[in-house]
Amino acid sequence: MTPIQETIINKKTTSAPIWLMRQAGRYLPEFRKIRKSNPNFINLCLDENLSSQITLQPLKRFELDAAIIFSDILMLPYGLNQKVEFKKDFGPQLGTLNLDEISKVDEIDFIGKLYPVYKSIKRVSENNLIKNKNLIGFVGAPWTLLVYMINKHSPKKELIKDFFKDKFLINKILIILEKFLKLHIDQQIRSGATVIQIFDSWAGLLEEKDLPNYVYIPTLNLVDYVKSLKVPVICFPRGVKNYKNYCDIVKPDAVNIDYNVSPMSVCKEINIPVQGGLDPKILLTDKENLKKKAKKYLDIFKDHPYIFNLGHGVLPQTDPNMVDYLVKMVKDY
Repeated sequence: MTPIQETIINKKTTSAPIWLMRQAGRYLPEFRKIRKSNPNFINLCLDENLSSQITLQPLKRFELDAAIIFSDILMLPYGLNQKVEFKKDFGPQLGTLNLDEISKVDEIDFIGKLYPVYKSIKRVSENNLIKNKNLIGFVGAPWTLLVYMINKHSPKKELIKDFFKDKFLINKILIILEKFLKLHIDQQIRSGATVIQIFDSWAGLLEEKDLPNYVYIPTLNLVDYVKSLKVPVICFPRGVKNYKNYCDIVKPDAVNIDYNVSPMSVCKEINIPVQGGLDPKILLTDKENLKKKAKKYLDIFKDHPYIFNLGHGVLPQTDPNMVDYLVKMVKDY
């Protein structure tokens, strides 16, 4: 059993395993070199040779306990034939949402469009670097994907006006998303993913009263599905005010916390394994500060099943030496 599975399944806490969100990517010079000659991000995710190479890059440098497949949550709307592109200094830009069009997509077409992602996972799973480590597959939560598909770009602070106007459209998309998210999860696991993480990046945009319909129920359906496939599932509901409520209702195997939440209160209130929390901006400071802030999380969760991670992804301007220092520090704790 890997250190991460040991923590999630057996609730053992001998030492905290570590991996980092966005560990494969923008801060690594070897990634930037590949990216320079591959400006189309979607095409890069669909290049099984390059995406598997990128996935393994951090494992060649650091003593991490998992690889997370180099892909994107927006591969799902792409698989449903909504146009998706990534614009420099702007982020994702999605095309018009045509309900008739996405309703026509069948399972074979969807798997065909995303087949290179599954091939990439298979490749990574067969690599020696992944021995005794986990390979993490992932999806966006239904709510977060709904936000991108209707909003057509990152909402940053707020949703477009009239976001909730067409209830029929919203409910229809949520039904379609559930079907294809399950398919996407299933294909990732069949290809070699040993843990699934569900990213709800925009959960924090909702008021408490809207969480059951848009976050709790749709995510619970996915969590139950992953559990039925006998694979651990980690949820990251970024920005939710009440992690305890979320965990009580959605019941993931582990929960990733963001950096705005008090680790102390999480430790007291939540009895499932916890992952993450450290503000990625701490990696932009100095080693002394990094050690102090990382140690705070390790101390708080020393008697609680805990996987070390961040409260969001590694920032592009991060020095790889700081990541190396952090990984070694956690390993030596």
